[in-house]
Amino acid sequence: MPAGESSVWRENLSRNLQANVWPSDFEPIVTKLSNGEQLSRSDGHFLFNSKDLDTIGRIANIVKFARFDNSAFFNVNVHINQTNICTLACRFCAFRRGRRAKDAYAMDIDEYVEDLRNYANHVDEVHSVGGLHPEWDIEHYSALFSRVKDEFPDIHIKALTAVEIKHISKLSGITIRNTLKKLRDSGLGSLPGGGAEILDDDVRAIICKGKESSSEYLEIHQTAHELGIPTNCTMLFGTVETIDQRITHLLKLRDLQDKTEGFQCFVPYPFLPDDSRLPEAQLASGTEILRMIAISRLMLDNIPHIKAYRMNIGDEIAELALQFGADDIDGTVQKESIMHLAGSNAPLDHDKEMLAKIVINSGSKPVQRNTTYTSFEEYILPKAPARRQLRMAAGE
Repeated sequence: MPAGESSVWRENLSRNLQANVWPSDFEPIVTKLSNGEQLSRSDGHFLFNSKDLDTIGRIANIVKFARFDNSAFFNVNVHINQTNICTLACRFCAFRRGRRAKDAYAMDIDEYVEDLRNYANHVDEVHSVGGLHPEWDIEHYSALFSRVKDEFPDIHIKALTAVEIKHISKLSGITIRNTLKKLRDSGLGSLPGGGAEILDDDVRAIICKGKESSSEYLEIHQTAHELGIPTNCTMLFGTVETIDQRITHLLKLRDLQDKTEGFQCFVPYPFLPDDSRLPEAQLASGTEILRMIAISRLMLDNIPHIKAYRMNIGDEIAELALQFGADDIDGTVQKESIMHLAGSNAPLDHDKEMLAKIVINSGSKPVQRNTTYTSFEEYILPKAPARRQLRMAAGE
């Protein structure tokens, strides 16, 4: 069982922090963390504005180590994006297509199941998010999830963002709560948490007008938690938001987690810009990504896991992020459209061995997990002769 599940992790944190000498301007931060106090908005501003990224990273890494020792987690999953047809047109999105676009697609249930069948023997999670299809209501998704669970009972379904839940609810003429109940009863296991963007409606009016509001995102996740559906939560940073709006986002997630304890993992990832979708957007540097991940670890004391989402930030930054407070790098993925259409070059052919090497190179111990962070097994790299035999068997 990881140290993060133990009541003693805060004692470990206090002892480890106090065993180090810190720059004087960081002492208030270190004192709060040692005493189990949550950091304030002003603390967040200090961390974002400090030039001492090395110290921020060191503190974040100690916080992670206190919870999980040197473990870093991954799972074996596949992403299937069921449709790119969407009734919205968010400015940052490179995935969305109108219904009449030449490259628009919508996988029917048979197509989805057959696609999943290609991976079903070696994954334990299917991750599915997509556009807001104008005709897919609760009956469609209930039938889809029921079919998946009938054919692949051991595969966890992690699917649908908050705005997809809202869309299905509106299209079906039922409440959010009843929508989530029906989806849960059909086989939905958890929500991936995408679509949070920045939880500030002034920002949302610019980058994703028409999407769910900040309060709706939080209410949908709160309802899911109340129904026993665990969720992740996210942040898309580097568009048009200010530092204070980023901090507001973190504080809103933390406040909800204080109430429900339903968030498993926080996933911050930068906007991948081009010249057409959001030309006024910022471009997050590698150091800014590491800073965001480290600050997330320090501000979100009640959300256990921080993910370095390699589908967005790439393997190299993900490896560094595991030294800046992140403890998770997602999974094998194998196919993914949304981030790659936005400009990601992250490889999609990683197996468990490749993920383990990323973790080991960061100085951590690779641990394979399930979707809900309730099952863990240390992953041991095969010995070299075994790896050669595997490659020969694959015809390489």
